[in-house]
Amino acid sequence: MKRKVILLRDASSSTDAMPAPFAEPDLGAADAPAGLFDTPLLDPRGRALRDLRISVTDRCNFRCSYCMPKEVFDDQHHFLPHASLLSFEEITRTAAVFVRLGVRKLRLTGGEPLLRRQIEQLIAQLSALRTPEGAPVDIALTTNGSILARKAQALRAGGLRRVTVSLDALDDAIFQRMNDVGFPVAEVLAGIDAALAAGLAPVKLNMVVKRGTNDHEIVPMARYMRDRYGDRVRLRFIEFMDVGATNGWRMDEVVPSAEVRARIQAHWPLQPLQDGPAGETAERWRYADGRGEVGFISSVTHAFCGDCNRMRLSTEGRLFTCLFGSQGHDLRDLIRGGASDETLARRIRQIWGARQDRYSELRGTQQAPTASAPRVEMHYIGG
Repeated sequence: MKRKVILLRDASSSTDAMPAPFAEPDLGAADAPAGLFDTPLLDPRGRALRDLRISVTDRCNFRCSYCMPKEVFDDQHHFLPHASLLSFEEITRTAAVFVRLGVRKLRLTGGEPLLRRQIEQLIAQLSALRTPEGAPVDIALTTNGSILARKAQALRAGGLRRVTVSLDALDDAIFQRMNDVGFPVAEVLAGIDAALAAGLAPVKLNMVVKRGTNDHEIVPMARYMRDRYGDRVRLRFIEFMDVGATNGWRMDEVVPSAEVRARIQAHWPLQPLQDGPAGETAERWRYADGRGEVGFISSVTHAFCGDCNRMRLSTEGRLFTCLFGSQGHDLRDLIRGGASDETLARRIRQIWGARQDRYSELRGTQQAPTASAPRVEMHYIGG
């Protein structure tokens, strides 16, 4: 049976028509809120906003079962029309407001972001942004690597400095089965080589681990990456997560990070690295012999909600405060309706200021959200 995909937007919002003009309130100097851009932006749990993940397309050329299973996202699936997507100029303007509010890292995601035409032009626009102190913004991109070999030089020329590649197996048969479109692993590896040659180093490499599917690839992946690349590629193992409503998630398919780490340590001793900046999702370990590092992202068994500092902007301009969220907040009507930067900033502060998200901490408890509130799909807001 084909499962229904729920695309979350306001019922009154049309994806094909432009919104009604936005009525900008008349704000005199005496009415402008004090500290709109120069006071810390904290949610009720004291978490600061530092990271904005921007989905530039809901399309992907892979059909990985944990993200876009083919039986749901088949040839009849309707993706968003181009007119519904935020333009590069709209994305850049919105990102600039976020930077004024304290965001210091922008990550472009999808879907597969390299499917968005001329994505390097967006990167160039974002690279020109500066913090209030005059520093450049950290800009990264996550990709499945399928087009990276062709795009790496242009991405670097546009101003990209860091790239994360997803690769779930080295064995070609397993990888093709997981991406479900017959895409060969050799082309992803070629993309990694091209990224390194273009100066996008170190490359982060994400491997989602599912028990019974690719967990026997843990050690071969670690061996290949440390022997071939050393510290130029930083491998990170991700626990299979219950994102969205279509990936058939089961707890017995989760391989805890502690088990993954034990498998690696049976071959190569590891040493823990000091904690990274607040909001860092990966627990980092270094090989004792100096041949690089590995990381573990443990959203299921070791939730990191407490210092989560991320917001997510969907490709059609909806703002989500959690990867496991079920409701987004529309910014596109404001952006296209003539709202000022100050109005956008007030709306963002309002959304973040009311944020209470801690899904991973509540998973499996009586307080956890129920299935009656379906979660947004990963390809729609990015991982």
